[in-house]
Amino acid sequence: MTAPHDAPNANELLEAVREWIDRELIPGTEGRLRFHARVAANVLGIVEREIELGPGQAAAHEARLARLGVGSDAELAAAIRRRDFDDRADELRALLLESVLDKLAVANPRYVTGAG
Repeated sequence: MTAPHDAPNANELLEAVREWIDRELIPGTEGRLRFHARVAANVLGIVEREIELGPGQAAAHEARLARLGVGSDAELAAAIRRRDFDDRADELRALLLESVLDKLAVANPRYVTGAG
C-alpha cells in the first residue's frame, strides 16, 4: 500500500492477527471455539493471498478470456454451452486449468503443491 497509509499495511495486519490466532488462541482452546479459531485463521490466510495474488491473477484471467475471444466468464460459459470450442478443446482445458490453479492458490495453496 501507499500513502496515506503508514506501516503496518493491510497484509501485515492480517498476517499478525492470523499468526496470533495460530500461535496463541488455537493452542489454548478446544472444541467449538478451537474449530472457529481455525476457520478464522484460514479465512485471514485466504484474504492475505487474495490481496497479494489477486491483481496478477485478474490480469492473467482477462488475458485468458481474450485468448478465447470472450469478454467475461458469462460469455465463456455461453460459448462452452454452444460448443464454440469443440475444435479448441485442448486449449480450452489448459486455460481453464490455469484459472482453477489460480483459485486454489488463494483458497488453499496446499491443494496445488500437495503439501500438508
